[in-house]
Amino acid sequence: MSRIILITGAMGFVGRQLLQSISKNDVSIRIIVREGKKIPNEFLGIVDKIIETKDLFAESVKWWEDTLKGVDTIIHAAWYVEPGKYLYSPKNIDCLIGTLNLARGASKASVRRFVGIGTCFEYDLTCDVLTTETVLNPITPYAGAKVAAYYALSQYFASTNIEIAWCRLFYLYGEGEDRRRLVPYLRQKLEAGDPAKLSHGNQIRDMLDVKEAGKMIGAVALGDTQGAVNICSGIPVTIRQFAEKIADQYKRRDLLVFGAREEDPIDPKCVVGVKTEL
Repeated sequence: MSRIILITGAMGFVGRQLLQSISKNDVSIRIIVREGKKIPNEFLGIVDKIIETKDLFAESVKWWEDTLKGVDTIIHAAWYVEPGKYLYSPKNIDCLIGTLNLARGASKASVRRFVGIGTCFEYDLTCDVLTTETVLNPITPYAGAKVAAYYALSQYFASTNIEIAWCRLFYLYGEGEDRRRLVPYLRQKLEAGDPAKLSHGNQIRDMLDVKEAGKMIGAVALGDTQGAVNICSGIPVTIRQFAEKIADQYKRRDLLVFGAREEDPIDPKCVVGVKTEL
């Protein structure tokens, strides 16, 4: 019998790439989606079971216990991540509570392995180069809720013999990205021949194509790595360099207007990860 893997958030930015990656293996895939959510045809052929819910973060422990029967591994990619709102949204508390109910249901259903999705924002970002040993110091409700979930699940699963891996995402870009994010904004402006207004662009970041992130998370899910994992490139690049590389595809560096936006006072100067060996 194929190993059963259940994925939450499978239709999201990261989830879609993760789903594609996992499907290349001999596994049976189940996904949880919001009621009425249209599933693209490209995914219908690789998913064995679709489970609908009005709100997975509002489901009871009993609902999760019943839903997770027979599941070997959970990949929990769902969370509230609306650009411009998610960092400080009170919905992070709903996501945290819902995740804890999921964990209790997983224990009752005897799930073997749990893979959670965290964020580089959990770390103390004054440290510049971040390893999985870097001290945690969240400064937003989003990062705080992720840290709380990581600590709570790690301790709880240790007492129930469920393996846990926690994948901390760095700066992702690529296919299916929300148009309000940096790369879609740049492409929209460059294609239209309009100026792209940016900050000074000197911030150093760890940028990773979401397709690669999906492969890395998939490898974690199918492997035996436990604890925190950095999902990153490990390569430092400034926002200016990154934007110029995109602009070069259009031969329009002249449309990049650096310094046109004020610097965010809490925006870290450098966020670069050290890749976890899988």
